[in-house]
Amino acid sequence: MPTIIHGGTVVTGNPRGDILQNASIVVDNGIISKIHRHGEARKPEGDSVDAQGLVLIPGFIQTHVHLCQTLFRGLADDLPLLDWLQKRIFPFEAAHTESSMHASAMLGIAELLRSGTTTILDMGSVHHEEELIRAIGESGMRAFAGKAMMDVNDLYPKLKEPAKEAISSTRSLIEGWHNSFDGRVRYAVAPRFVLSCSDGLLHAANEMLASYEGVLFHTHASENVTEVEEVRKRCGMENIEFLHHLGLLSGRACLAHCIHLSEAEVGILAKDNVSITHCPSSNLKLGSGIAKVPGLMNRGINVSLGADGAPCNNALDMFREMRLASLLQKPYHGSTAMPAKLVFEMATRAGAKSLGMEDELGSLEEGKHADLVMLNLNNVWDPATSENLYSSIVYSAGPENVDSVMISGEWVYRKKAFEKLDEENIVATAQKELKQLLTRAEVR
Repeated sequence: MPTIIHGGTVVTGNPRGDILQNASIVVDNGIISKIHRHGEARKPEGDSVDAQGLVLIPGFIQTHVHLCQTLFRGLADDLPLLDWLQKRIFPFEAAHTESSMHASAMLGIAELLRSGTTTILDMGSVHHEEELIRAIGESGMRAFAGKAMMDVNDLYPKLKEPAKEAISSTRSLIEGWHNSFDGRVRYAVAPRFVLSCSDGLLHAANEMLASYEGVLFHTHASENVTEVEEVRKRCGMENIEFLHHLGLLSGRACLAHCIHLSEAEVGILAKDNVSITHCPSSNLKLGSGIAKVPGLMNRGINVSLGADGAPCNNALDMFREMRLASLLQKPYHGSTAMPAKLVFEMATRAGAKSLGMEDELGSLEEGKHADLVMLNLNNVWDPATSENLYSSIVYSAGPENVDSVMISGEWVYRKKAFEKLDEENIVATAQKELKQLLTRAEVR
């Protein structure tokens, strides 16, 4: 039976930027089958949802997240990237068990859904990726996910595996989980970053991309000055140049951060049609730098947004990332740089493009998946006008304004309550698992 959401203000997010007042959305079999504009007749049959006074937007799409790290929030603060990894994150990840991995994922998923994120591109850890994927699938969330491939780890040698095992386990994960949960969960081959992988492992990652249709390539690149220097020493070329040399860059590649780039590297990214994920909160907190987003966009590079992980943010909130993505650039490029509408598109349609799903996600249009968020903006926006709606969402709103969340036509969060998840139990389980994990972790 169709669901009819009627009477709301619909921010379609389509290329024209249409905003429809007093509109209705008909959802059938998980797809938006019809959008009725103001004054058009509505179909009487189906479940009726009154959206009067609410604003409907496409679900947010975060293209760089680490659900495996959610348990570590607040435990790795005020450190630069490589110390952050060596002294905290790698030892914590190495201490994960199946149950702690599942608990960490569920805690992060609840936070993401509650704040309007419906799709993520997630990078896991070396072990227990099945539990992370299972948590995503059972929660109703949409995702690309993949284990972190690492056969080199000078920072923390206990968190790595032989290249042969990393390749074998990744292939098994792809064959077992890609397009699982009715297609909501897909796979991304995810070498962690150049310094954590041998050339042979990176070559194998490229071979897997050629072998499996619809699989993405996801890695960190050029996040930190020291990282860039070490890549140059090892590879004899710049980070992006090296990935290009290996044939890993294409429209199926999504690179996190890309802060410290040469002009030649920017040219490679543009030519190879690579997408970049901008993670402003993480980049600031780790002192990594500020990505030159306007310049990248001016070269035609697709840039989307991600919160990264809870220990380097310390939230998974797309509203924060949108606001920061806009404000960070204005001191350098002027107050008109990175306007709210552009940043909203980074959080929605650009995210879909990063995942190769722009025909399925990222806007509220007929024929696309019914992944949407209903916002109550009464405290920050006057429904009598749509002129400042984007700015109200980007600069003023937050998770507290999220009323309901739908994914594939199913309500996962309705009137500020979860439909499928037991949040009290999720939090209690996470607290228990963290206490046990801390007894295992070899932190300094």
